[in-house]
Amino acid sequence: MEEVPNTIEQRPVFMPKVNSDNLVKTDMVMFERHVGFATRQKKKSINDLQQVIRKKYGFKQVLELSSKSGNKLSFPLSPFSLKITDEHDGNPYSVENAFQASMVFEDGGPYTDLLTVAPRQARKDERLMTSGELIGYNYFGMEWGVEPLTTFYDWLYVNALKQNPQLHEEVIQYQGFTDITFNPQKSIHSAAYALALFVALHKRELLDNVEDPMAFYDLCNNFKISNTEHLLEEGWI
Repeated sequence: MEEVPNTIEQRPVFMPKVNSDNLVKTDMVMFERHVGFATRQKKKSINDLQQVIRKKYGFKQVLELSSKSGNKLSFPLSPFSLKITDEHDGNPYSVENAFQASMVFEDGGPYTDLLTVAPRQARKDERLMTSGELIGYNYFGMEWGVEPLTTFYDWLYVNALKQNPQLHEEVIQYQGFTDITFNPQKSIHSAAYALALFVALHKRELLDNVEDPMAFYDLCNNFKISNTEHLLEEGWI
């Protein structure tokens, strides 16, 4: 059987900034993708991505968020695992569940039953694909617009991580964050970006009022935005 050659791909690295007009700087990195579904192939691809980043930026600490990273921090920081406790009902929900259950479309939503299903089931719920155009978010009566594109997702993730202080000391040691499963052509919402944002806000001592949506919105938009929006294809969610 003829061996399928590896491919050259691009993925973003999200870098928290302390002395900059960006909170997060995003850069696209080319690396060798090892073809195949085996775990060892995915780990090789992650290692290649991280080696390129370390060489290009001189970083010693780069955190990959996907489940194949081999880093023990990847699991608790995943949006499928990291939970935000809602002030209205006192229940903890994963960032993924809270996000998917808040979507409002032209023809339906929010589908609040998605708060209590498995996170991957919430992400794949058919209604999210068949309810028309995404027009906003409604999180327990708190309404958000679609733009700026990542603000609501980032608010959920940053506040969830703020509620888990046992993770902070380790997280702030990292200089860059990646998620090899994140395809910037298909999505704009990235836990790796939100994690870099949290680290920047933590180091700048700007986390005090992030629970307030308007304060968070104003804070983030006082800085230049550097993300992967320009790579999005039509039809993303």
